[in-house]
Amino acid sequence: MIQAQGFLVDNESRCVHYHGEKDIVSLQCYECKKYYACYQCHNAIETHVFSPYPLALTEGQPILCGACKRTMTFQEYQKQIACPYCSAPFNPGCKQHHSYYFK
Repeated sequence: MIQAQGFLVDNESRCVHYHGEKDIVSLQCYECKKYYACYQCHNAIETHVFSPYPLALTEGQPILCGACKRTMTFQEYQKQIACPYCSAPFNPGCKQHHSYYFK
């Protein structure tokens, strides 16, 4: 089972930086391929900065639902307000950080 990394990560992928009820989405760094609760946790732990996932790649699954631990493509994630597998609600504010995670 994939588990998000970061600081004070709970069992649904919330971290010290983002710990609201709906903050359950973790994202994969394109460079190291690890899932992190947020880019801030990644940048504090790794020796490189978070590398956004190229949207031109359609075969990857850079998003992890912290509730059910299923991974999904950007295409599956972008149209959802909740996980397509377990229906756990996603934080709509995450879209404000799109440029940190995707290019």
